[in-house]
Amino acid sequence: MDQETFNLSIRKFLKMVGVNSQREIEQAVGKALESGSLKGDESIPARVTLEIPALGLKVPFDGDIRLK
Repeated sequence: MDQETFNLSIRKFLKMVGVNSQREIEQAVGKALESGSLKGDESIPARVTLEIPALGLKVPFDGDIRLK
């Protein structure tokens, strides 16, 4: 295994996940604000699950997204 290639590949994957996840969250929050289902001062519980079936890995990450 080439450690440098491995690390760069992980970073690239995580960057793609981060950028795309942020975009999806921003769009969903925008729609919820427009529809009135969010007021804009909430803290929204969030969960992401990292899953790599070939490795038997499934790890949840919980947090909150604060709007104010």
